[in-house]
Amino acid sequence: MYPTLYDLFLDLFGISLPLLKIVQSFGFCVAMAFLAAAWTLTIEMKRKEKLGVMGEIQIRKYWKGRPLATSEYISSIAIGLVMGYKFLPLFTQFSQIVKNPQDYFLSFEGSILGAVVGAVLSGALKSWEDKQQRLSIPEQVEETIYPHQHIGTITIIAAIAGILGAKVFHNLENWGEFMADPIDAIISFSGLSFYGGLIIAAYFVIRYARKNKIKLLAICDANAPGLILAYGIGRIGCQVAGDGDWGIPNDNPKPDWLSWAPDWMWAYNYPDNVLHLDLKKDFASMGLESISGFAYPTPIYEMLMSFLIFGILWIIRKKISTPGMIFSIYLILIAIERLIIETIRINTTYNIFGHKITQAQLISVIMIAVGSFGIWYLRKYPKKLAEI
Repeated sequence: MYPTLYDLFLDLFGISLPLLKIVQSFGFCVAMAFLAAAWTLTIEMKRKEKLGVMGEIQIRKYWKGRPLATSEYISSIAIGLVMGYKFLPLFTQFSQIVKNPQDYFLSFEGSILGAVVGAVLSGALKSWEDKQQRLSIPEQVEETIYPHQHIGTITIIAAIAGILGAKVFHNLENWGEFMADPIDAIISFSGLSFYGGLIIAAYFVIRYARKNKIKLLAICDANAPGLILAYGIGRIGCQVAGDGDWGIPNDNPKPDWLSWAPDWMWAYNYPDNVLHLDLKKDFASMGLESISGFAYPTPIYEMLMSFLIFGILWIIRKKISTPGMIFSIYLILIAIERLIIETIRINTTYNIFGHKITQAQLISVIMIAVGSFGIWYLRKYPKKLAEI
């Protein structure tokens, strides 16, 4: 396992880059996932803009050449202060910080000198920027804002709301673990619910889109391929770091039809995982029988299914013009993917009408129903929701 990028580079390339010890593999993959989603969203929004279906082009008036507002100076100095406070110790106390970078970055530890230097440099840079853009006589100008120019803000909203939603849903599903150590459950980078992130992020992105007159169904369709691509990239992080998102015990021999694949694609024991768990002991603590201590590597299966779904959506996106149809198909496909993987995953179950159902299975059924209704409704009334 490669908890950090340092471990990955050292094992694969024999290169020792100590600075990479502070970069967690899972966190890096999550960052790459958001960048991939933003990239595909940009492509789709620009394409839909040319078709005239993305939303209104806005005109913003502002004064060019005016002195920067005091609030801009304050925010710039505050960012410099925090950056200096946290990052100067990386050079002076690196050997100590790399032992547990997560605890350091989430703590109040830092350097007062670094904070002062960071604040001064940031303030000076903002002052230079202010002088460069000033005009002797400020003039009012108009700026054209296209829907795709909101992607940076949309990505930030989705990242913050998505991670918060993922943590909340995961902790609700694993309430016992949360109550045992609530602080660790909140700040830990492991333990994220995709559906929780999707639901909460979707709510805030939709609110932002409506406020900026971006058509709701158009942005949902534009987002769909990138969302599942990001999910697949995130699962790479789960597999590489060994963040506990593995499946149930798998002591079965690898089937002949999978003889072409390496053994770890069938069963894996996640040595040196980021949680420092011995799978055999961990299974026993949950009342699961495991002879070998190997599990189904579910992140690999989800990665492969996610990339397959991305390929399908990317191919059909130009062939289906009805707003909302691509997103409806996306809901059905990701729900089916999750229902399949839940059969070999470890999750908390709820007793509903005598059946043991996981949170993800329940949400998947609802998503299939919503997606199916969406396809039926959009086929029957293709123009009724076009302006939403």
